[in-house]
Amino acid sequence: MKLICDRERLREALTLVNGIIPTKSTRPAVENVCLVATNDALELIGTDTEVALRYRIDQIKVAEPGTILVPGRVCADFIRDLVGETVTVQQRGDKLELGSGPDRCELPTVDPDEYPVVAHFDQAGAIPIQGGQFNRLVNSTVFAAAKEQGRYAMHGILCLVEDQVLRLVATDGRRLAVASTPIDIPSGPPRRAIVPAKALNAFTRLVSDGLETISLHFGTNQLGLKTRRGEFFARLIEGEFPRYAAVIPKESNNRMEADPELLSKKLKLVSNVTTADARAVKLLLTKGKLEIFGRSTAAGSANSQLDVVYDGEDAQIAFNPDFLLEGLRNCERELVTLEFNDRTSPGKFTLGENYLYIVMPITVET
Repeated sequence: MKLICDRERLREALTLVNGIIPTKSTRPAVENVCLVATNDALELIGTDTEVALRYRIDQIKVAEPGTILVPGRVCADFIRDLVGETVTVQQRGDKLELGSGPDRCELPTVDPDEYPVVAHFDQAGAIPIQGGQFNRLVNSTVFAAAKEQGRYAMHGILCLVEDQVLRLVATDGRRLAVASTPIDIPSGPPRRAIVPAKALNAFTRLVSDGLETISLHFGTNQLGLKTRRGEFFARLIEGEFPRYAAVIPKESNNRMEADPELLSKKLKLVSNVTTADARAVKLLLTKGKLEIFGRSTAAGSANSQLDVVYDGEDAQIAFNPDFLLEGLRNCERELVTLEFNDRTSPGKFTLGENYLYIVMPITVET
């Protein structure tokens, strides 16, 4: 292998691929980045056996094609700290030499045959969608996925294609985020996959141009996603995803509209006095006004209020403030809507067009 490429483009590619490569693995070969030089391009491949990425750099001056495995993080760190505009990459026996001007680095290599096979994207039956729109769906839901141990399926995001709509759903059992968008595809049978949340988070970093059309492919045991530069694959989570539609309230007696930014500030203010064992804020709604209360034995009490539009009888309901704040950070509307029936029923927050956030209430002393 011998080639010359732009240093900054190589740095960006190594950063993305190193986001996939594990620091420790039972298969030491996957702790490396796989470099594949062809006649006019350099492909970087990284995998942790659950998630894989192929990333392509074009307009490379390749003198000798080849495939090689080198330590990904050391390679990325050296390229990052070089000051030259171009980098020479050359294999010398069992070493890979990186250089720019007077600066040189030799890295040990690993036999490429030890590297697992990484699939190529299958364009047949792939679903096109605008990259920025897909990232919006991921960011609107991923925060609600389970993080602690429990039902394994809840650690993923349900990706569902049905009736020419792409819908993403995430839940940890105490809250639920559902976001969808219409897609321009022929009618067909539903397609569904439970994708690890960390995988979709990693994929959003590949979309540098929100207007770019990307592709999704639903495979038997993996989801493939393709951009102009990269191909990304995530092994699906097996299991039964919760029946999320049954959790969404169909009708509500009480309805509030509020400024999401101001509501966030008030919630954060009052939540300062709540503690880990008493993480709750109480919302008291009367005509035109919302009062927020919080208290704990260790930190004291606090309250605040703001003007809102409210349709309903005087009512109160309590929530974990962290859940509310995470949802409000992703609000896409000028006014956030909260609907609920009583203090024991779920709160339905409308955060955008085709974007709902359901939060279970907390029982607190009145």
